[in-house]
Amino acid sequence: MDLIGRPHSVKLWQLSGTDYEPQRSLKQGMERRFSSWTPLTNKQSNLQLFEERVKLALHWFDLWNDSQRKHLLHSLLMRSTKSQLKYCRDMLNETVPVTRADFTAVLPRFLSLYVMSFLSPMDLCSAAQVSWHWRYLTEQDCLWSGRCIKRGWFLPYAPREKEFGAWKYHYISCVSTLDWFPPREAAKIFGTLNQPSTGLTEDEEERSKERRVRQKIKEALQGEKRLSMMHRRPWGSNPKSEAFRGRSPQTVRSCSDLTIRSLPSLCWPLKSPPISPKRGQLLDGAQVTSASRSLKVNKVSASLTQTVSAGLLLLLSNRIPAYELVLSGLKAEVIVVLYDHRGTLSALLAQVERAVSGQQVRRIGLLVPGGTEEIYLVNDSILSERTLSSPDLMDFWEQLFALVAPGQQGGGIDIFCPLAASASGLTLIRNLSTLTGLVVRAPLGLATGSFQNILSEWSSGAGAAASVEQDQAAPPLQYIFDDVLLNWCRQAEWMEEVLVRLRATLELQLQQASVQARGRALGLFLWEQLSLDKLCVSRELSEALTEGLTSLTREKESRPVEFISGFLSRWTEIKEGEMKQAANGQTAPHEGLMQDLPQSTLDWRCSVGREVLHSERLYLGRLRAVLKVYQEPLMAAFNSSRPILGYNDIQIIFSPVTVIVQLHSLFKADLQTRLQHWGAEQCVGDVFVKFCSKLNIYTNYLNNYITTICTIDKCREANPAFRAFLKRADRTLPTHMLSLQELLLCPVWRIQEYVTLLQALTSQTRPGHPDYSDLCSALNTMLQFRTFIQQLKGNSEAGRQLEETQKLIQGCPNLNEGNRHLIITQDAMLLKSPDEQIPDSLRTFEHICDVGLFLFNDALVLTRRKLEHTPFTVSHRSIHTFLASVATSSLTVREILHTPYVRHAFVLDGPHRSWVCAMEQEEEREYFLSVLRSAINSSLNEHH
Repeated sequence: MDLIGRPHSVKLWQLSGTDYEPQRSLKQGMERRFSSWTPLTNKQSNLQLFEERVKLALHWFDLWNDSQRKHLLHSLLMRSTKSQLKYCRDMLNETVPVTRADFTAVLPRFLSLYVMSFLSPMDLCSAAQVSWHWRYLTEQDCLWSGRCIKRGWFLPYAPREKEFGAWKYHYISCVSTLDWFPPREAAKIFGTLNQPSTGLTEDEEERSKERRVRQKIKEALQGEKRLSMMHRRPWGSNPKSEAFRGRSPQTVRSCSDLTIRSLPSLCWPLKSPPISPKRGQLLDGAQVTSASRSLKVNKVSASLTQTVSAGLLLLLSNRIPAYELVLSGLKAEVIVVLYDHRGTLSALLAQVERAVSGQQVRRIGLLVPGGTEEIYLVNDSILSERTLSSPDLMDFWEQLFALVAPGQQGGGIDIFCPLAASASGLTLIRNLSTLTGLVVRAPLGLATGSFQNILSEWSSGAGAAASVEQDQAAPPLQYIFDDVLLNWCRQAEWMEEVLVRLRATLELQLQQASVQARGRALGLFLWEQLSLDKLCVSRELSEALTEGLTSLTREKESRPVEFISGFLSRWTEIKEGEMKQAANGQTAPHEGLMQDLPQSTLDWRCSVGREVLHSERLYLGRLRAVLKVYQEPLMAAFNSSRPILGYNDIQIIFSPVTVIVQLHSLFKADLQTRLQHWGAEQCVGDVFVKFCSKLNIYTNYLNNYITTICTIDKCREANPAFRAFLKRADRTLPTHMLSLQELLLCPVWRIQEYVTLLQALTSQTRPGHPDYSDLCSALNTMLQFRTFIQQLKGNSEAGRQLEETQKLIQGCPNLNEGNRHLIITQDAMLLKSPDEQIPDSLRTFEHICDVGLFLFNDALVLTRRKLEHTPFTVSHRSIHTFLASVATSSLTVREILHTPYVRHAFVLDGPHRSWVCAMEQEEEREYFLSVLRSAINSSLNEHH
């Protein structure tokens, strides 16, 4: 209370502030510092007191919140004079410069006019309505004079010195008085592109068309007579059609007259080839239109078919990168043959003959891999100057070019490889022309890039037919549209580099997968068809034969018997001293199947039952292979003095399999008993119901499956003896060419097989049958168990994704918590607005960085995404650094409408801050937001 009466009233906590100076503790100084009066006579004291009060006010300002600070600033500005407000304005302009300004007021006039010169006349007229200054600029003669002169509109007088806008008004007057016609009137006067106007009536046009058709028929007959008198056709066909053999001349004459009368209605094949597939259509067989069939009915039509070629033929190898893009850009008259590069020349020739259907083509194009000296037609056939004389290639080219029109009629071949860029390539072109008598063209290779040389200049052609007038269009543009060809040539180089890297990365895996697939197919054939297990041979001999046959497939030997004998002798020397193992006495999976089942006529239910029993025996054979090939040797080694695995590991891996084998042995015996006494009212559903009541064995097996696989991997890495044992036992004939991990996966596959078989049994059983209810019950149980397996598989996949995501994000907290699983990942752009007070429709955004959005079922993780490109390649990888995480239950989403400044953007509002993100495509944003909203709703429902 005594503080109130003092000249100053300040709280005690202020004495400990930064503005308190202990050395000045005199009463006079304190009274001057905290007093409400101002010494006017003493300037030094006045200045000192002013600085102390400013420091104190700034201290208070730091302690206030945002609203209190704004209230203080508003009060100070209201008390300020105009000069003081101007000073604040200048200081604010320096600190926070204006981001939006009239560029015509900032830039020089010539730059403003240069910017406006890019606008169209309509845009210039719209810009003139902005302001008087803009109208003055947009009506300058330098903007309009060039537009008028370009169209031939000259000003009839010379503008005065200070006159502007004359050229603009002249342009407007010329446009307003310009004569134009609606589309219908223009079509009547000028015609259309497809049907130019001739000024004739419909009857006159029809008679003129008929005269032209008859004239072409006469020319075709005369040309055929001249050719038949000079020489026969190259492929030795009879000029007379098969349809006229054995007919009288009167019949032939009547058919010819009938066809000639009907030709005017089918005159379009004379303008285009009789076979004209759609763009990108693959021709693998005879595709002949009805019009071409009608033209082949008589001798006249046959001559027309021989005279008019079937268009262009393009041979396209599937080794060409992005060949789908080439197929999408083919022209209508091009017949394309997409062939497998791994095939043979004879297969390629047969495919070409089916595509052209006996017609002659005008030219053939080869879009295949190659270089400046050779062409890779198929896998084992390389066409070059040295290999052209080989019998196979000579025969292939002679048969291929027999399908091409003669060189005098413009026939030839277009090779898309740059053969004309080298001396040996030019020699190959000349040899091909000499061999076939056709014009052979190839690019000169003046353009850079693997496939961009197609766009360079082409050679004029070589051979006897080089004097024939060449087509005006470039050779590649005759087959493919120019825009598609240009895009493909640019993208093919990138695709080729990607494929090279992909092959280098996956080559080893693909080779291993190929060897495993071939070995598995061979093993299943030898085991199930030839029943090698029934032969009285030792395991050592079967292994020796298997290894010998495998080595023989890798070697190209002309004497296989001698090779096998030498291999077996070497095998005996290597394996000498080792103990021979007992013969495998396992019963073949299919042994006694037909003897156990009735041989009478079976219905569909019995057929499905037989399939159930057959597949059950195969399944039991695989499970018993686990016990016989793996468990028994491991237990024998454990009981001896040289164990391979410990007892606990053996029990973890193989004990569930033993229980499953016992269960299925009883199930198979019950099925076999039912099928031996089959009848129309026989039931197997109760057997399945009994089996389904013991599926808890499978439940335990599947719950411990991950532990079993992890135990195998751990023992394999830590125990060299177990690793060698697996290498000897995996993928052999006794294991059905499967590994131990694949054999342990068979119970999962078997559940799906049970579902399929039970569905087939249920569909073939009528509802009133005594077995129907039991089958439905067993099917429902199997469906529920399949759903349980899918859930386990999803949980395992979610755990794997969590581990990969944890490794991918640098500095990320622990993600493996609770039942968290990854839903979706999305790349986005993080945006920032310089001013949050501006409305969304006028707000501009700045791209700060790239982010990654990892959406989990309970949280959203944002990462800073950085691209790291690999030197000297086009590949790159993304590096993610942890940025923030928000719980989905406290997250809200707000979309930002499309504006001229931002598109495909949205706002993520968290409890403490917000993020503005955008994506490249609208579809990506819509899909991500829909998934995000679903996750938010699910989180809110769980919390409630």
